[in-house]
Amino acid sequence: MTADARRTTAHATGRPGDESPFALGLLLRRAHWRAAAVMTEVLRPLGVELRHFAVLIVLMDRGPTVQRDLAAETGSDKAGIMRVVDDLERKGLAVRKSVPGDRRARAVEITPRGRELFEAAHVAAEPLAERLAAGLGAGDRERLAELLTRIAYPADDEM
Repeated sequence: MTADARRTTAHATGRPGDESPFALGLLLRRAHWRAAAVMTEVLRPLGVELRHFAVLIVLMDRGPTVQRDLAAETGSDKAGIMRVVDDLERKGLAVRKSVPGDRRARAVEITPRGRELFEAAHVAAEPLAERLAAGLGAGDRERLAELLTRIAYPADDEM
């Protein structure tokens, strides 16, 4: 690489105005940290963490789900998902059930208590979600959600 190329290459800083090829990823990471902090604040009084709630989201969306699929959906590993499901069972929020036709597999199912907590979390999240998006103008929240959806779920699934 020439000295000129080194001088003109943008370096990642993570600060506003960063023009490096890492800028978008760094902004997404910072936004995720902020959103996670807000959601952690919502969930703490309910006695669960984000990792627990991520599993409850999948269970509410998909119904009973085998642990390996829960791990894939939540970005966890096998040991991590087992610990989370153990926690959810101890709290009465989910149960493991046998999968017909597969003696080794266990499907995880949300309990009525888990559904109640899920709904309570959404009610509690409303004001904090508004605070998270407070700096956005009219239509910005919807536009941001649309853009993030396109990044998270690319049309051609190239990632």
